[in-house]
Amino acid sequence: MTSVFDREDILFQVVVNHEEQYSIWPDYKAVPNGWRTVGKSGFKKECLAYIEEVWTDMRPLSLRKHMEEQAAQATH
Repeated sequence: MTSVFDREDILFQVVVNHEEQYSIWPDYKAVPNGWRTVGKSGFKKECLAYIEEVWTDMRPLSLRKHMEEQAAQATH
């Protein structure tokens, strides 16, 4: 059985979670708890290209904030 995520012929939505991590989700399915749409949908290739363009820092939001706090403390 082929996974829906392996298909190139259905529409997906780009979704993001509270840690600002991106993924794709089938357009016909309800978005899982903890994720929200970002307003981009299309075929898999289009959605993955969008994610590659906008998700430039792969670190989770909590890690980025922690590292910023550590850097700020080191300058005092």
